[in-house]
Amino acid sequence: MPSNAPIGVFDSGLGGLSVLQAVRARLPRESLIYVADSRYAPYGERPDAFLEQRSLAIGRWLRERGAKAFVVACNTATAHGVAALRADDSWPVVGVEPGIKPAAAVSRSGVIGVLATAATLRSARFADLLARHTAQGQRFLCQPGHGLVERIEGGDVDSPEVIALLDKYIAPMLAQGADTLVLGCTHYPFLIPAIERHFGTALTLVDTGAAIARQLQRRLEVDDLAAPPASGDGGSLHFFTTANADALQTMADRLIVDAPRVQTIEIDATTALAAGEVADQSAQAPQSAPVVAP
Repeated sequence: MPSNAPIGVFDSGLGGLSVLQAVRARLPRESLIYVADSRYAPYGERPDAFLEQRSLAIGRWLRERGAKAFVVACNTATAHGVAALRADDSWPVVGVEPGIKPAAAVSRSGVIGVLATAATLRSARFADLLARHTAQGQRFLCQPGHGLVERIEGGDVDSPEVIALLDKYIAPMLAQGADTLVLGCTHYPFLIPAIERHFGTALTLVDTGAAIARQLQRRLEVDDLAAPPASGDGGSLHFFTTANADALQTMADRLIVDAPRVQTIEIDATTALAAGEVADQSAQAPQSAPVVAP
């Protein structure tokens, strides 16, 4: 795989843009292809088998377009699809997971809130992650963020309805002594200004975007895939979505200077056919998660 090939970044929708920003900041020479599977967002309400199928289909689509590495910029897709993606060890696959370890390190009270999708919280991967730290005496208050991803996908990050949901989910954590909140979905960093305005400095917020970028850099260097030094401002950037492009375009224009035009594509679960090309190739019902205590 040539080192100047692009990196694929994938999320159920807009949330992975928070990871994309961190990757671009740390690895400005890398070319990136971002895929938002917005046709099926939110993933948190989808069956586990469906999540694995979509992850594999999008991974295949990106491989067909020359991607040298794959960032699953979605906690839910990582929980249910990253193991299947890593069965193909011919390219680095970097997933995301809720920042339980850094939250445990910074919490003074030992009581930590975790806001994530229902699918992430019910996964075996998350249960294993949590068990490693509850054994050390921390207490984790796990809460599905029902309705938040839908609001963010619609461009709403600070309306009275969003604040009401945040109050419903976070206030009980504070009442039980939480001093740290894990943002366990890549959509949720877009809510940080609203959380800070509403709850002040009562909570330390843990987001893992920068850590994901560091892990990606390490994998590229280990596999000798890092982009070579080049002239100009950096690598190319392409945006694709499996639904209407307007929402992704609006958010991309807000976050990224000179954001490219978003293209709508179709990714079939079996053949991964696309309606667009990259121009430059350099069901289980959601369950409320219980409070987890040692």
